[in-house]
Amino acid sequence: MNLGWMEERLQKVLARRGIASRRGAEQLIRDGRVTVNGQRANLGIKVDAARDTIEVDRQRLEPDAAKPIYILLNKPGGVVSTCRDPQKRTTVLDILPDELARDTGLHPVGRLDANSTGALLLTNDGDLTFRLSHPRHHVAKTYRVWVRGIPTEASLQQWRSGVMLDDRRTLPATVELLGSRRSRDRRVDREAELEIVLTEGRNRQIRRVAELLGHPVLALHRLSIGALSLAPTGKRALRSGEYRHLSPSELADL
Repeated sequence: MNLGWMEERLQKVLARRGIASRRGAEQLIRDGRVTVNGQRANLGIKVDAARDTIEVDRQRLEPDAAKPIYILLNKPGGVVSTCRDPQKRTTVLDILPDELARDTGLHPVGRLDANSTGALLLTNDGDLTFRLSHPRHHVAKTYRVWVRGIPTEASLQQWRSGVMLDDRRTLPATVELLGSRRSRDRRVDREAELEIVLTEGRNRQIRRVAELLGHPVLALHRLSIGALSLAPTGKRALRSGEYRHLSPSELADL
């Protein structure tokens, strides 16, 4: 996985650095919010991200890092999965040591919403980010979820088969009822624990489907991304806020 990029389109650089989607990056350029070497950028311009000075809203992007970094983080609740946050909330980079968070180009691959916890991959490898984020690559992600009430078998089967979201049916999923407990919520007697495996990552997908089926999510924790697990065999599980570098075998699996 080579980080020695030469010239490439500016919007591609912004997208792989987690600034915006490709289309969003194009709009930033059209709006005049991006400069290259002090000059307002034009759509279609090519840049060398290791050498050119690129600024978005007058904030400079650090040059592409020479050394690839691959980290699995157990994201705590209340932390946003971005590099910068306009609302000044704590980001995943804020909870990492400075030697990792600064001047490395490290960014999250995909997202967990602020209230969700668990496995989050961070890297500065744009090629890997693109491959894992592309819709054609169906990387399985496993979640442990608590929902209000106890879904019926019919509801679980509906979830497994696919539910319409934004005029498009979700892909088939694995959804298993693990157990239940008495709820602290007076509006319902019980709450259920589910294990869910998805092979797509639409925005807030689990929360939205659960809401549609009448069982809002109370807590959501991601256990694994593909072969990357917070509790790999023979190793201590990552606690909330902890991270580890990926092993060569894990990289090979990715």
